[in-house]
Amino acid sequence: MALRVPQGNGPQLFKEGYKNLQGLEEVIFRNIQATKEMSEITRTSFGPNGRNKMVVNHLEKLFVTNDAATIIRELEVVHPAAKLIVMASQQQEAEAGDGTNYVIIFASELLQRAEPLLRMGLHPSEIARGYELALKAALAALDGLATEQVAAWTDKDELLKAIKTAIASKQYGQEQMLGELVAEAVATAMPARDAKRFNVDNVRVVKVLGGALSQSRVEHGMVFPRAPETAAQSARFAKVAVFSCPVDMGQTETKGTVLLHNAKEMLDYTKGEEAQMSRAVLELHEAGVKAVVCGAGVGDLALHYFNRCGMLAIRVPSKFELRRLCRVLGANPLARLGVPTPEEMGYCDEISTTEIGGDRVTIVRQWTADELAASEFAADRPAFADRIQRSPLVTVVLRGATQNALDDAERAVDDGVNVVKALTKDPRLVPGACASEMELARLVHDAADRTAGINQHAMKAFAQALEVFARTMGDNAGVDSTALVAKLIAAHHASAAPEGALTGPSVGVDVDCDYEPRLIDASEARILDPLAVKQWGLTYATQAALTVLQVDQIVMAKTAGGPKLPKQNAGHWDDDD
Repeated sequence: MALRVPQGNGPQLFKEGYKNLQGLEEVIFRNIQATKEMSEITRTSFGPNGRNKMVVNHLEKLFVTNDAATIIRELEVVHPAAKLIVMASQQQEAEAGDGTNYVIIFASELLQRAEPLLRMGLHPSEIARGYELALKAALAALDGLATEQVAAWTDKDELLKAIKTAIASKQYGQEQMLGELVAEAVATAMPARDAKRFNVDNVRVVKVLGGALSQSRVEHGMVFPRAPETAAQSARFAKVAVFSCPVDMGQTETKGTVLLHNAKEMLDYTKGEEAQMSRAVLELHEAGVKAVVCGAGVGDLALHYFNRCGMLAIRVPSKFELRRLCRVLGANPLARLGVPTPEEMGYCDEISTTEIGGDRVTIVRQWTADELAASEFAADRPAFADRIQRSPLVTVVLRGATQNALDDAERAVDDGVNVVKALTKDPRLVPGACASEMELARLVHDAADRTAGINQHAMKAFAQALEVFARTMGDNAGVDSTALVAKLIAAHHASAAPEGALTGPSVGVDVDCDYEPRLIDASEARILDPLAVKQWGLTYATQAALTVLQVDQIVMAKTAGGPKLPKQNAGHWDDDD
């Protein structure tokens, strides 16, 4: 890169306060250093032995987690190069649902491997071309590493082999139990005909404080962590009316004054409201409505008439929960209080109230064909119930001692569900435990040896960067990462295997080793990762690194805003008088 000679005092190009940085030292090396510091924050949280981070955000809310997506979302990153890496990881979360830390670590390692090449005199464009060739070779080789695929979307064992690895990185030791819960929930919510239409929103999570994580369970239906408002606590084969408005008497927009002349006028004052509410509730009752769901409050007068008619009323304050419930019931939410038409009315086989721990919860569910056949009340089910379009929604009820533990378990469940969503697009699985990355490093290195010209140096740097995952897993497991990587390289490059030695493309890291690094056959141990997650992770990380690498100048405007307010004293403003 040409040397930039400082110019004398010429015409001023920008306003006062602008920052103009350019050159290798001021821009590229500083950007590489910023991305390195960013990856060092999340790198120790990678893998099953990843450490937790305690993050307090700008609202003073505490997060204790090893989930990289949560960590970077709550951190306010201001450096422009680090922001690019964060945006790439967020896109990975949106596309594949997992692999956020994967993108941050690999993008940072690519930039660190590019630094010595830049100091040797290579141009950033030459390194970028080499990285693009290496990425193309890695993605082509990744297709050949697929060993298995998910064959049946309603088979829990088939789903479990892909879900366990994703959950183990968040809840190591609990992956079998949580994986079975997620597999049961996903198998129930999976569409019968087209798996690509699977909606992750059909698997909900409800956190109930208390108990242990092993007491978590799956409920086939929608669970609300609150009891019904009325005396009636259950209903069966019920028509349901859903209102997004409060079930109460309407309030006027303007203030008014009522002049009462005698006691009779005072007694008759509220009778009009009572008659109107009584008429509205009786009309619902006569239409066959047994349960009412409202998105806002339920007035005392309405509760009185609901109890007199023996109807059940549930309050759902969240509009998102109300939309999900409408999908379960096949109902349309009404913005006015009145009798819904048959098309707007929903239907539910069972609404029940039960106690989980010390909390009362309401369960809204539709019966399966097996439950209906075994029930003695099947004859009472109305004929129109089968014609209503409903969504098979499932709720995972999590138990835990602290709110932070419940939040972390919820993130693990979400990762498991999102992995299944990614698998519906591409059902292929590759060996996990860093086996695929080490095999890709070997194949890319071989491709670099066959490449003529200066691009081979960047391709070899790309292959060396792929070893960062095994090194990180070794560091987090507390073993010698250099010896671990050396063992993995020997196992993947071995042409003839000695008796009893592990060799081949599926050899990975054993995180259960005590003192010395140990290897494991990932395919035999059923440690499998979705191919799509690694495919998108490699693509996004490389694109983010190339974007940062090809920046040669940073122009920063002066921060908008007026003068800062003077610091206020901690005491009361009257204390100075």
